[in-house]
Amino acid sequence: MTNSDDFRTGYVAIIGRPNVGKSTLLNKLIQQKISITSKKAQTTRFRINGILNHQQTQFIFVDTPGFQKQYNNRLNTAMNQVVTQSVQDVDVILFIIEAMHFDLRDAEVLKILPKNVTVILVINKIDKLADKNSLLPFLSNMAEIFKFAAMIPVSARNNAQLPQLLDIIRNYLPINPPLYGKDDITDRSERFIVGEFIREKLFRLIGDEIPYSTSVVVDQFKQEGRLYKIYATILVEKPNQKAILIGKKGEKLKQIASEARKDMESLLGGKVYLEVWVKVKSGWADDESVLRNLGYE
Repeated sequence: MTNSDDFRTGYVAIIGRPNVGKSTLLNKLIQQKISITSKKAQTTRFRINGILNHQQTQFIFVDTPGFQKQYNNRLNTAMNQVVTQSVQDVDVILFIIEAMHFDLRDAEVLKILPKNVTVILVINKIDKLADKNSLLPFLSNMAEIFKFAAMIPVSARNNAQLPQLLDIIRNYLPINPPLYGKDDITDRSERFIVGEFIREKLFRLIGDEIPYSTSVVVDQFKQEGRLYKIYATILVEKPNQKAILIGKKGEKLKQIASEARKDMESLLGGKVYLEVWVKVKSGWADDESVLRNLGYE
């Protein structure tokens, strides 16, 4: 894989405000689900690297939380710090916006981008446009706002223009040998990802507000042959949130665990025995020790 003098390896940060499709784009580019998604904003809380080996190139995509200033607690501060730190040590930044939408939230993200890193504008969700010709004046306006190295419309959901995006990115990556093995798909552990799968189901299956008051701790992750035994705890802020997550006769918690287990088995390639509990821990999003255990420094 490294015989050619033209082998390229580099870090590519995926940056944007909440809910523009950053995690969907990452999963589609590496053709494997490692970053969780939902229709709710700010589902992603952690930096996660997705690795793609493709045509004499190792792309190391850096998925990040959506940058925003709406919430004011230690968790959100830590998430915003993840974003600002992630853009400092990369070779290319993909600045993701939604087709035909650029507002103050996008402008806030643009302000934090360093001046010395190549920035490619990726206009996502073009599958939602009835008239693709409307993109032309929009692209022209975006070119006036910032000096992008390139601009490309895509649909991450439908894989539209993603091969072309990879070609553009490759042009800006340095000539370097690979940093990861050819079969690696992420820098995160399986234990971390299975916890994220549970958290994804909270965002998809529970009402609008409660998922933002929850987090997941994987207490045990054991492999016995082709069987994985996983024990996890969902942290909530209030007792009534615990009752909602468990549901009548435990049905909601069973649904959360069942759907998360399917994703786990697909990732791990074996059977999964999963037990999930719910625990009330008031103020966890402002608790430094909890955030440290969750992976924030």
